[in-house]
Amino acid sequence: MSASQAGRRGFEPHHPLFFNGMKIVSIEKNSPLYKKVSPGAELIRVNGQAASDILDFHFCNTEEILSLEILENGLIQNFTIDGFSDPGLEFEQMKIKVCRNKCLFCFVHQQPKGMRRSLYLKDDDYRFSFTHGNFITLSEMTDADFDRIIAQRLSPMYVSVHATDDKLRRCIFQNEKLEPVLARLQQLTDSGIAIHSQTVVCPGLNDGQHLEKTIEDLSALMPGVQSLAVVPVGLTKFRDRLPQLRSFTTEESREVLDLVKKYQKKFLKQHGTRFVFPADEFFINARVKLPNLSYYEEMFQFENGIGMARQFIVDFNRRKRYLPKKTGKSITVAIVTGKSAESFMKADIMPVFDNISGLNVSLKVVENKFWGENVTVTGLLTGNDIAESVAEINPDCILLPPNCLNGDDLFIDNMSLTEFERRVNCPVLTGTYDLAGLISRAVNFLEVN
Repeated sequence: MSASQAGRRGFEPHHPLFFNGMKIVSIEKNSPLYKKVSPGAELIRVNGQAASDILDFHFCNTEEILSLEILENGLIQNFTIDGFSDPGLEFEQMKIKVCRNKCLFCFVHQQPKGMRRSLYLKDDDYRFSFTHGNFITLSEMTDADFDRIIAQRLSPMYVSVHATDDKLRRCIFQNEKLEPVLARLQQLTDSGIAIHSQTVVCPGLNDGQHLEKTIEDLSALMPGVQSLAVVPVGLTKFRDRLPQLRSFTTEESREVLDLVKKYQKKFLKQHGTRFVFPADEFFINARVKLPNLSYYEEMFQFENGIGMARQFIVDFNRRKRYLPKKTGKSITVAIVTGKSAESFMKADIMPVFDNISGLNVSLKVVENKFWGENVTVTGLLTGNDIAESVAEINPDCILLPPNCLNGDDLFIDNMSLTEFERRVNCPVLTGTYDLAGLISRAVNFLEVN
């Protein structure tokens, strides 16, 4: 937030006590500020510009010399340091701006009580959209926020649109005060901010002609809006007292693919890009072969589950030559996956292991009993469901997809990896999508032990 922006928002622009500074939590020993500043102090300005978070700090940190204003015990201290050196300051993490919409299909609302606290957080923070690729709705943003995105060139941004028809969009978001989205997107793209958009589609709600309108309206903002992801709604069994929604049928999934294909052909001819991409789930639900990797172009929406399956297959094929030709003893390895990956795993991956003498690789497709049968991705498998499933085959080693665990090695049901290993009573390997490498690690480990 700049001083001029603060003034427009009703603050006294020249008084540092009116700014929300950046709280310093630690100072490294090699920092020029070591023992000159204490943890708890706040960085107020960098080179005369207000600094309220790490993005402000990096935006202001562009000069050969840094002038830092630090507030400690009610007093302002001024420091000058080399702009090319690391100031050695660790700041308090940014507080996430939360979403106040009540989207009809919001996953947060489809959870039972008693899950870990972070799972109930509805992030709608444009800063994390820029730094982490999180999708935001734009509904929590002020004029000053838009000004900041433009001034600091926070590009690209990731925006959940869901529908460009304003009445329908307000219905989906359950927010009658939601302002028109196209005008805001136009403001950003006219100022050079790239946008990657998504629409979560529900059969009978925002598919069909509504999806066509969304595609046409957003494509009119090309090249500023660079991509549109079409993602099927995900529904859990915990929808008591929530609006009635349903999943796509096989035939409806094919209809979505046909609609998207029509526009892709048009855009590829006119603009040299397909622009709109369906999630892998549509191909799997429709029982249609996954496209080649080139189909996904720059893979802008990879983390949104678009091109992820094909990339996995391609990476495996590139690495499979490093698999062992045989094992020194009989080994049984279980590969854990969700229902959504079953078809391509069986067709493109599993046959390769038939040629390895002594190695028995079992694909364990885990039914999601916790969330319900409509939730089929590996990232939402609980430790308890996996443990119960693999107990049926008693493998020598279990290979877990890395997205089953968070950074603290906890499954989504809070089961720890240590507890899981006790339950299954065998070694567990995880941490990579390089399946060929993971198989080789398992074989090497089991042959030695």
